[in-house]
Amino acid sequence: MTIRLVLAGCGNMGYAMLAGWLKSGKLAPHAVFVVEPNAELRKRAEHLGCGVAEDADGIPVEAEPDLVVIAVKPQVIRDVTAAYKRFADGRTTFVSIAAGTPVATFEHILGHLAPIIRCMPNTPAAIGKGMMVVYSNPLVTDDVRRFVAELLSASGVVTTIDDEGLMDAVTAVSGSGPAYIFHFIEALTVAAEKAGLPTETARLLAMQTVYGAAALAAESGEEPGLLRQQVTSPNGTTAAALAVLMGEERLTKLLTEAVEAARLRSVELGK
Repeated sequence: MTIRLVLAGCGNMGYAMLAGWLKSGKLAPHAVFVVEPNAELRKRAEHLGCGVAEDADGIPVEAEPDLVVIAVKPQVIRDVTAAYKRFADGRTTFVSIAAGTPVATFEHILGHLAPIIRCMPNTPAAIGKGMMVVYSNPLVTDDVRRFVAELLSASGVVTTIDDEGLMDAVTAVSGSGPAYIFHFIEALTVAAEKAGLPTETARLLAMQTVYGAAALAAESGEEPGLLRQQVTSPNGTTAAALAVLMGEERLTKLLTEAVEAARLRSVELGK
């Protein structure tokens, strides 16, 4: 039986990534087997044409997947991963998208033969606009690295780090970062309302302005600092606002403190 990929866990992130893989044509539905204890979530995966099972024992005994993707909460990662130890003979690569769980944890559970890739995605992966950062142990081959990077690219941008210790910083910036942007939209909406705009208009202006500015920064090829200067006329309205945000590096200091708090918490969770 040809199963290229087993997906362990098909919650919001797992399902979003799976849908992206299938929609992009990077995987065919019949080459994917989903293991998910929740009946409704299993049904959702089955509707995509994938094989499904309630637990790892339901995977066909003759299956030899190229990849096992672990997409469950960190709290259950040990028990779930242990159920796939029969594939840890070196021929199957394990990919984890669990936050705060180091490669060493999987090596301890699966043994010294298992190729392991750790991936930190973020929630925009659900619409193909995610940021995925990967780290691999030395057993992962170049071919598998390329295949996994191509697979993940269906969910957004993929980059690699060689030092796993940096994953805590990655978590603090891109993993948690969407929440910072969502809060910025909330705060800008409140500010717009206080300036006299109706709530719906305030929300639309805040959201579309953040979306458009981010898209321009991503697609223009210009440095964000230059784009900021281009929209800032001397002694104009933007300059007045930036004097508040940039005075004494106020916003930079606040974000630096926020990222450091998230990084330290990621270190704690990793222990």
